[in-house]
Amino acid sequence: MILEASTIPNGTVLRADVCVVGGGPAGIALTLTLASRGLSVLLLESGRFAADKQTQALYNGEVTDERLHSPPDKYRYRRFGGSSAIWGGRCMPFDPIDFEVRRHVPFSGWPLAYDDLLPYYPAANALAEAGQFSYGAAQALGPDAAPLIRGFESDRVSTEGLERFSCPTHFGQRYAHRLQSAASVQLVLGANCTALQLHNDAQSIRALQVSTLQGTRFSVVPRATVLATGGLETARLLLASRDISPEGVGNQHDVVGRYYMCHIAGNVGSLTISRTLRQVRHGYERSPEGIYCRRRLQVTASEQQRLGLANAVARLHFARITDPSHQSGVLSGLFLARKLISYEYSKRLNDGDATAATYARHLLNIATDPLDTAAFLGHWLTQRTLAERKFPSVILHNRTNRFSLEVHSEQLPQVASRVMLNDQCDALGMPMLRVDWRYSQADIDSVRGTLDVMAEEFEASGVAKFDYQREELEHDLLRFGAYGGHHLGTARMGCDPRTSVVNADCQVHSVRNLFVAGSAVFPTSSQANPTLTLLALSLRLADTLASRLSGLATLHLSTQALSEPRHRTAAIP
Repeated sequence: MILEASTIPNGTVLRADVCVVGGGPAGIALTLTLASRGLSVLLLESGRFAADKQTQALYNGEVTDERLHSPPDKYRYRRFGGSSAIWGGRCMPFDPIDFEVRRHVPFSGWPLAYDDLLPYYPAANALAEAGQFSYGAAQALGPDAAPLIRGFESDRVSTEGLERFSCPTHFGQRYAHRLQSAASVQLVLGANCTALQLHNDAQSIRALQVSTLQGTRFSVVPRATVLATGGLETARLLLASRDISPEGVGNQHDVVGRYYMCHIAGNVGSLTISRTLRQVRHGYERSPEGIYCRRRLQVTASEQQRLGLANAVARLHFARITDPSHQSGVLSGLFLARKLISYEYSKRLNDGDATAATYARHLLNIATDPLDTAAFLGHWLTQRTLAERKFPSVILHNRTNRFSLEVHSEQLPQVASRVMLNDQCDALGMPMLRVDWRYSQADIDSVRGTLDVMAEEFEASGVAKFDYQREELEHDLLRFGAYGGHHLGTARMGCDPRTSVVNADCQVHSVRNLFVAGSAVFPTSSQANPTLTLLALSLRLADTLASRLSGLATLHLSTQALSEPRHRTAAIP
């Protein structure tokens, strides 16, 4: 059943086995799985099916330095389906090394192992519509698949790993019907959880306070609560809930909001490959099941450990779009159309102040490259705009076998990188966020070490040469600040409450019936985009909750008044 929160009478109290706050990929995956296990689930979603400016404005806040981090309302969509409404669909699992304690990565080590999460990855892959859980090129593409670069062999740098791409799947659109038809699920749209109320002993959730922008207020009393509101909003809700614990829920040791990570990313250097164009596979390939896949370069886990490197990958990429010297009409067209592209995808096209001469050179590129431009537009229309499974991104024919390396690196967690509350409130009276994202010199040094290994191996192979300006590396990696919408680590998982917020079961250490789903719990960030792993963690959490609550499940949702006289019982329409 799907309800509109503003139609629920003021003072109503809703009850369910589990209340999931947040209708993005984590919340939807969790809800579907819990419902299949016979538990009643109330899924609260702030947004609706379509984007709404007033609802999106609830994400407003401030950042310490906008050059380093985008405003909090960017890269996040407050609507049903969450940011899956705009994601690119890139899927890949974390690596076994990501779960290990590494001396060169501070605060590393998950309280669970890769093998603990591995059983949940295939189902996560299916939910994301990324095909089979197969992330090696030979296995996914077949033993006869051509290598990334013919003739390049290395014991230190792997080219066998690949990424798989979702449709990309908008989880709200894709799974709305299943949620609506599930007898034990109620999805409530336009419902903003504004406070977590603890019992007086601060060891369990008593109720959740819910408000709408239309002024409706009601409560939820579940047996278990799961926050699935993303890396920023989860910390905000925990910190803002101060009725019993002045420091916020689960924050006795001032950990909530700290250790905030994104990824370190950018296009770097020049890779010249001395092979024919046919001997380099820099674009997308389709698996036998029709899934778009892409290869990448990665320093092996043993070399990472030996050299003290954070986990990172690199992809073969074209030159900087903003520089017209690439002579590509397609890239110049993208640059000139950047103001028509959403913020999330245009930010990296707004690189400095373009002069009249720069614009003229971009126009010249378009005029002198009409065939490639027309072919690209036709391909984009048929394989991207009109296709159900969309071509993932712009990939162009490379006439020279010269590339940059698109780096995507793990960020080392640090205590001082954090999100916190500021002194302003939103339309619902909740304190807004202040984001103080920080990177370290160790992040840059690690990427430098990774690139040096790759350069050495290219040189040794005799098939390629990679050069980059070492003194410009930090600028190249931080040209656009923290990478996109990967908000990680603000309610991190661990065994020690002094340095973590939740345990291996994603339960808040000090609150026995409060759990967190999503990338907020990641202790480290890996080289990988977070979606597939947060889905796997959500499915594992569903098993944990089903095990704890089994045999005692309430098979339907009900309304009941709390003892406080201001509440009254009311039937849900």
